[in-house]
Amino acid sequence: MTPGDEVVVALDVGGTGMKCALVRPDGATVHAERHATDAARGPEAVVGTILDVAEGLAGKARADGLTPVACGIAVPGVVDEARGVAVWSANVGFRDVPLRDLARERLGLPTALGHDVRVGGLAEARLGAGRDAGHVLFVAIGTGIAAAHVVDGSAAVGAHGAAGEIGHILVRPDGPRCGCGRPGCLEAMASASAIGRRYAELSGAPATAAEVADRAAAGEPLAGRVWTDAVEALADGLATGQALFDVATIVIGGGLAQAGPRLFDPLRTALRERLTFHREPRLVAAALGDEAGCLGAALLALDTLAKESR
Repeated sequence: MTPGDEVVVALDVGGTGMKCALVRPDGATVHAERHATDAARGPEAVVGTILDVAEGLAGKARADGLTPVACGIAVPGVVDEARGVAVWSANVGFRDVPLRDLARERLGLPTALGHDVRVGGLAEARLGAGRDAGHVLFVAIGTGIAAAHVVDGSAAVGAHGAAGEIGHILVRPDGPRCGCGRPGCLEAMASASAIGRRYAELSGAPATAAEVADRAAAGEPLAGRVWTDAVEALADGLATGQALFDVATIVIGGGLAQAGPRLFDPLRTALRERLTFHREPRLVAAALGDEAGCLGAALLALDTLAKESR
C-alpha cells in the first residue's frame, strides 16, 4: 500500500438524500454517488442503508485498487462525537443511534461520526473559502440556520454536542415563532424557508427565498421589505457571533448564499454598522458547495485515524 492508494469512505446524510464519496487524504474526490435517504421508512431502515452504502463504497475502493483506511459519516441534529452517537435528529428520526460503532463493526475501519454543519465548516476552513484564516465561522443558511466555529482546523463541539446553534440566537423578541417553540429566533427570521413563508403570509402568493430576492432586486416593495428585514436580522446574528468568537472570516453557505451580491452586499453593510470595537471579519460565500459535508466527514475520519495511530 502506498499513500496514493489510500481513500476515506465518506457519507453526508440528509433528510432527503445521502451524498457519498471516496476521498483521498489531500481532499480530492475519486468517486462520488448519491442515494435516497427515504427517512419515512424509519431510523432502523435508514441506518441499514447507511451501512450498506458505506460497505459498498469500501468494496468499490478495493475493486479499483484503492485502500479504504477510515470512514467518516455526517448526520444532522445533535451529535455526540466523542461517543459516536447520533443523539437526536428530527429530519432523519435518529434517537441515540450508536452509528460510529455500527459502521466500525460493519466495515472494520476506524470511523468518525460528525454533525453535518460542523464537518461542512471543517471542510470550508481547511480546503475552501476559509482556508488559511485560522479562525472561521461557517454559517449554513437553508431550511434552518446553523454554524460551526473552527479554530486552527478543529470545530468546537460543545459540552452536549450542540455547539453552533446560531439559528436560535434571539434577534426579534416579538418575531414569528421558531420551530424550536420560542418566538424571534434568527432561524425564524432569516432562513430561506422563513423568508419564503413571510412573503407568502404578507402577499398571499407562495414564493421561495430566491424568488423573493429576485423580486426585491426588480424593485417590488413588499419583497424588498421582507428581504431587508431578513438581512438585518442575519446581520444581528452575525454581529453576536463576531462578539462571541472574534473570527477572521465568516463563510456563508447553504441555499441562501446562492443569492450572491444581493445577499452579501447589503449584509456586509449591515454587519459593519453593528460593529463597534470588534474587528470586521471577511464575509465570503462558501466555495465547496454541497461537497463540503462529504469532504468534512473525510477530514474528521482522517483526524480520528491520526489520533488512534499515536
